[in-house]
Amino acid sequence: MPDRSPTTPDVIRCVEELRAALALHGITLPSLRVDLPSFAGTYDPPAGLVTLGNCNTATARALTVLRKAAAE
Repeated sequence: MPDRSPTTPDVIRCVEELRAALALHGITLPSLRVDLPSFAGTYDPPAGLVTLGNCNTATARALTVLRKAAAE
């Protein structure tokens, strides 16, 4: 079975795409980034996690656009 672990470029691209998608709706998550410790750890396979971080209430409310998008 081939290894399907995300590579660093995969995770970086994912973060960039998510940032761009959120920006289309005027949403910024300042702490959105690649979680580097997930690559440095001893996880097998590497986790390749994305840090979404905290956001204020206004940003959380803005994220409800996802519900509308899912309904379409």
